[in-house]
Order: sequence, then structure tokens, then C-alpha cells
Amino acid sequence: MTYDSHSVEETQNIAADLARTLPPGSTLALHGQLGAGKTQFVRGLLIGLGGNPRTVSSPTYVLLTMYLTGRLPLYPLDAYRITTPADFEAVGFAELLEQDAIVAVEWPSKIEELLPKYTIRIHFETVDQTIRRIVIDDTNNAVFSSPRNQT
Repeated sequence: MTYDSHSVEETQNIAADLARTLPPGSTLALHGQLGAGKTQFVRGLLIGLGGNPRTVSSPTYVLLTMYLTGRLPLYPLDAYRITTPADFEAVGFAELLEQDAIVAVEWPSKIEELLPKYTIRIHFETVDQTIRRIVIDDTNNAVFSSPRNQT
């Protein structure tokens, strides 16, 4: 699905709507340049999960943040400053993926081989100063097809 967001609020609403549909154990890969809207999207995810969006800050200098309020825990991770996938493994990335939580990874290309098969890929593009294009790619049907998400 492709969305054009014209404001921070629209970006957050798109993410909140997605978060309300995500089952436990979902992994999101957030692709996009600095300033493309990834942090606002994480705020929206937290809103959709019932958490407090005011607690979200830009994760650029923090590898892992944990938001434990709401319907499901949210674990945003930022791979921007890592040098090898082993850095991610050292913080227990594999264990986080096994939790009944939502894991959102910024700069996922740096740890591509660690991402589960059923990862929802979200691409952010800056169209102009006020418009962000958000493409949610669930070609692997991660929400419904993941073995963890079937009953």
C-alpha cells in the first residue's frame, strides 16, 4: 500500500492504523533517509498500540528502546551507527524477535541477513518539504502468513 502523508499527524495516523492490525511477533523494517519520517512513524505505532507517543525520541544515538505500555510492547532498534550485524546480535536481537512484541528496525539494510522471512518492509521517501511517501510492502504476507501469527 502506498500513502502520501502531508503532515506529522498523517504519518502517525498511518502507523497507528497499521499497529492496530499487527499481531504479536511482527517485525517491521523501516527504510528511508534521515528526516524521512521514520521516528514519527514509530510514534504512530506506539499510539496504535495504546502507548504514550510523547515518550518517543529520535533513536539515532540509541541502539534499542523499549516501550512496554499498550496492547503490545514496541522495540524500535536503530542500526544506523552499527558496523556489523554482530553488534545487533550482541544486544539480543534474536531474542527480541521471539517476544510477543512489535520490533521496528531503522536502517535495516545493515542487518538484512538477521531479519526474519516474514518482515514487513516500509519505505519512506521525501517527496518535498511537506510530503512523505510511505510504501508498506507486505509481499511475504507477514501479518497473516508468519508461522508465529497463525493459530
